[in-house]
Amino acid sequence: MRWPTLVLVVLVLLLQYPLWFGKGGWYRVWEMDRQLAAQREVNQHLEQRNAGLDAEVRDLKSGYDAIEERARYELGLVREGEVFVQVPTQRP
Repeated sequence: MRWPTLVLVVLVLLLQYPLWFGKGGWYRVWEMDRQLAAQREVNQHLEQRNAGLDAEVRDLKSGYDAIEERARYELGLVREGEVFVQVPTQRP
């Protein structure tokens, strides 16, 4: 009676292996689900960045205020007739 039980247990284990660790097994499904969640998080971050860039492009296309602001802060340009004053920051 002991041998048939042992043989049946081994057969059940052999049949269960592909279910848990095979190509379409639970472990693979769990791993894919984890990768999908990570990719969705990355996609959400990229969508937010793209929305910000889209808003900036629309602002640059529609008006001159954004262009003037960039010229002032990034390039240090001033309008004709303006006086540029730079105040140095003190280090503690």
